[in-house]
Amino acid sequence: MPIVNSSIFLLYSLHRHKYLGIGTMCSMPAFAKSLHLLGDEDIFTVSELSYAVKGMVEKNFTAIKVRGEVSSLKLHSSGHTYLSIKDEEAVIDAICWRGTKITSQMEEGMEVIVKGRVTTYPTRSKYQLIIEEASVAGEGALLKIINERKKLFAARGYFDKQLPIPKFPRIIGIVTSKTGAVIEDMKHRLRDRYPFCHAVVWPVNVQGVGAAEQVANAVRGFNLMSDKRPDILIVARGGGSIEDLLPFNEEVVVRAVFDSRIPVISAIGHETDTTLIDYASDLRAPTPTAAIEFATPVLTDVRGTFSRNCARLNATTVRIIDELRSCLSTLHKRLVSARFSITAVGQKFDDRIDRLTAAMANFMGKEITTLRSNRLISLNNYIAMKKQHYASGASRFTALLGMYLSRQLERSEVLFNRLDQSSLKSVLKKGFCFVTDRLGRTIETREMFESERANGVVLHFVDGSVSI
Repeated sequence: MPIVNSSIFLLYSLHRHKYLGIGTMCSMPAFAKSLHLLGDEDIFTVSELSYAVKGMVEKNFTAIKVRGEVSSLKLHSSGHTYLSIKDEEAVIDAICWRGTKITSQMEEGMEVIVKGRVTTYPTRSKYQLIIEEASVAGEGALLKIINERKKLFAARGYFDKQLPIPKFPRIIGIVTSKTGAVIEDMKHRLRDRYPFCHAVVWPVNVQGVGAAEQVANAVRGFNLMSDKRPDILIVARGGGSIEDLLPFNEEVVVRAVFDSRIPVISAIGHETDTTLIDYASDLRAPTPTAAIEFATPVLTDVRGTFSRNCARLNATTVRIIDELRSCLSTLHKRLVSARFSITAVGQKFDDRIDRLTAAMANFMGKEITTLRSNRLISLNNYIAMKKQHYASGASRFTALLGMYLSRQLERSEVLFNRLDQSSLKSVLKKGFCFVTDRLGRTIETREMFESERANGVVLHFVDGSVSI
């Protein structure tokens, strides 16, 4: 052990001091040369040598930038990302700890520039790069990624939705940053054009880490509102570079806009800026203030149109009244001339009624006399026979009806027992439960359960319900 300790001491001494003309930060060739100065009797353990190398590497590569292509990307359940950075000739393993500052979500095949430090992993005898910052390498690479996403999202149908924009909205939901000139310009424009409309702002970060998730959550949150739900949503932010606008090219934002049941107007950047949310939204505005103009009418124009329509309505009403008055006058003249014809027809009708009444009275008198004289006795016999027949039939019917009702009662009891055994309450008493979402819709499959878990589900038991 004294020999080992002296060897370790010599290694770190070579690293700290100016030895053989090398400064305090000893280079790897100098370190290798220093090993030759040790005697044959110096022996290292594997751990001592591994940690000595680890110290040398970490002190010489504390802050470097590496450019390469992302490969073998793996997101761990802990939130850490494991990947490799490669070029045509070499590959280096890398780790991106959870919470690391990155300008966009890394993807397989993406060319990036990463900043970090090099360390070793003694357990597996390899070196790796700890990433502290990461960004896409160049505007061309970003445009390539955005174009690939555009094709993918189009194939998934994210750009096929088209909801109509209401002409007279009462509430407008705005998703944008709570600071800056964008929201103030939009509010000012809304007050000037259509002060009857109320704006509800959902403040979010519009760039940087986590911005895409915040924008998507805001769109979903507006859709879940039941009280004072907006008629239109506007997703807006000011101009910026391609990197600044990256959150609005993320799938989580595009999917949220596609799923929105409220019409969405995208107003991202300046007129020349285009993001993937523009294709998924129901209307694209070149600027945030233009989005307010697309969503609302001008109050003065509404008043002018209303006045013109009222004038047209009054003129049309006067014209219709005049036409009806003329028609009524014509009908009145025709009615006077037709009165005499109606009187003659009425007199003739009364005469025919009198004749018909007399003829009916004569006919009925003759029929009654014939019936009384010829068929009175046979009619009494017939009535007695029918009474006896009906009495016998009534007895049989009562007996059959009793038997039928008894059988139906027994059958009803059997069916009731079966129905009770298969009822929901009986099933729940056996230890089962059924699952619904917050709106009471039954969740039948595992896929539906996984999609609704974030919004909360309800388990129904025989004695009540539980929300999870």
